[in-house]
Amino acid sequence: MVAGSPVLNQSGPPEFVFRVFTTVPEFQALLFLLFLLLYLMILAGNTAIVWAVCTHSCLRTPMYFFLSNLSFVEISYTTVVVPLMLSNIVGAGKPIPLAGCGAQMFFFLTFGGADCFLLAIMAYDRYVAICHPLRYTVIMTQPLCIQMVVCAVGLAVFLSLQLTSLIFTLPFCGHLREINHFLCDVPPVLRLACADIRLHQAVLYVVGILVLTVPFLLICVSYVFIASAILRIRSGEGRRRAFSTCSSHITVVLLQYGFCALVYLRPQSSSSVDEDRQFALVYTFVTPLLNPLIYTLRNKDVKGALKKAIGCKGTAEALSGFRGT
Repeated sequence: MVAGSPVLNQSGPPEFVFRVFTTVPEFQALLFLLFLLLYLMILAGNTAIVWAVCTHSCLRTPMYFFLSNLSFVEISYTTVVVPLMLSNIVGAGKPIPLAGCGAQMFFFLTFGGADCFLLAIMAYDRYVAICHPLRYTVIMTQPLCIQMVVCAVGLAVFLSLQLTSLIFTLPFCGHLREINHFLCDVPPVLRLACADIRLHQAVLYVVGILVLTVPFLLICVSYVFIASAILRIRSGEGRRRAFSTCSSHITVVLLQYGFCALVYLRPQSSSSVDEDRQFALVYTFVTPLLNPLIYTLRNKDVKGALKKAIGCKGTAEALSGFRGT
């Protein structure tokens, strides 16, 4: 048990406690401020994308519809983790009940799975836009876009519910209820079970393949066709514009799928709990933070909408101030 962790009640219902990052008060304050700043930046950036897409008619296209849904999922994804993480930094060792741990795992897996499925849908959208531009509006209709998002979220909920329910039927050893992580993720919770977990690990790999490998392969196939179509474009400017519409998506895909695969698809025998925590920090903070930055800095439509919104707000405030004088 790490110094500073409370002695858990062994006779009561199962509870868990997260391993602290550090017990040095100065470092705790520094980590708290750093993670709080990153969280606020994630909220601000992704909320700005959702707001821009919802309020500007020029962004009401399938691509930006999927982007706004991705940003909403990123907000929910980090909100499931970060507030509890921050409270544990300032109040180290506060136990979380079994039901609370299960709820966090379920929502974390749900939003994480929805994130991966949405990235695959966005790759299909780019495939249709570049390979079948004349039929794009006929294929990517609003009802189809809504159906794809609903199916992505529904499948993520179904898989997360099955995996979480299976894991929390396990008995947990009383003296090993300290989770060497900052959230109730699957691998560290499985390590606390005092029963045979081979079936549960097999189910985890199956879910990981469905959520990570299958969508990633679909993305790769989409980009093979997209690359082939781009290379057939005679104009250099046309090739550059076509590639620029995909480069942001490719960057987010590589970050999200790469680090998630390192956590969920590695053999547990070769994985390190410290490495898992480091990888989890990347897809909890870095990817949701880079998502709005990548899409806004590399997308003239989104940048234009945000600048227009800021300009309109500034003008409205100036007029209201003028009228009040």
